Amino acid sequence: MNSLKTKQNKSNDNSQRRSVLEWLGHVSVLIFLLGLALLVRGGSFFNSEATVTNTSNKSEIANNTDEFIGKSVTIRSKAIQKIGLSSFTVKDARFFNDEPIVVVNASGVPFDLPVDQNIEVQVTGQVRNLAIDNIEQEFNLNLKDEYYKEYVNKPAIIAQYLALSPEPAQIIQSPEKYNGRKVTVTGNVANIRSSILLTLDENQLFGGEDLLVLLTTPPKVAINQGQTVSVIGELRRFVAAEIERDYNFTWSLEAKQELDTEYGNRPVLVAETVYPS
Repeated sequence: MNSLKTKQNKSNDNSQRRSVLEWLGHVSVLIFLLGLALLVRGGSFFNSEATVTNTSNKSEIANNTDEFIGKSVTIRSKAIQKIGLSSFTVKDARFFNDEPIVVVNASGVPFDLPVDQNIEVQVTGQVRNLAIDNIEQEFNLNLKDEYYKEYVNKPAIIAQYLALSPEPAQIIQSPEKYNGRKVTVTGNVANIRSSILLTLDENQLFGGEDLLVLLTTPPKVAINQGQTVSVIGELRRFVAAEIERDYNFTWSLEAKQELDTEYGNRPVLVAETVYPS
């Protein structure tokens, strides 16, 4: 009898122990789900790294530059002032509280600012603290300290890519300003003539000639009429024989004659890159 009671007691103890474990398991699940909900609501789950595009307060970037040092940014802005031989200042409302920021040309290619101050430039580079000695050593530059006194230890963009960034209409109206220069142009696709030939809308109210774009290779992504795209390339006058020679096209004599008849001497952007914008 005692043996039977002992077994019953052990059985009761085991049952109670299982109940406690099950209860703890339910509590653990509830705590996990609550924590998960808080993380998702706070926007920190799988998203712990701050980015420029998600910053709602523009002054936050200026006041918390450590969050953005070392990150790559691309801005399109009018140049404000030339600094030294290879730098200039720009403004962008999305970055640095709309304060002027120095752009240092570290691309290895000389870059002439546009004479027309209404023409924008596109800059891609890293955000860095402007510590002259460190920047000179890392990017093999020779900066003269006296030009940068008011910008030292402030955010700067160390540019690896620089290009003029005019509107299509600006090119159509004054193509001589851009002939032979690499430009980045953003606009709406007005017409697609072939897999490598399209036009960008010049966005004028009354008529006007659209900007002709000749791609050196078919685009890697689908480009559709009406889509906004950015195009990087060199502006030329359309002379079929010269473009064929310089960009390794293989056009028949008949094709060159047709192209020259339709597009001869028009400004054409010979594009190495096109992508949705």
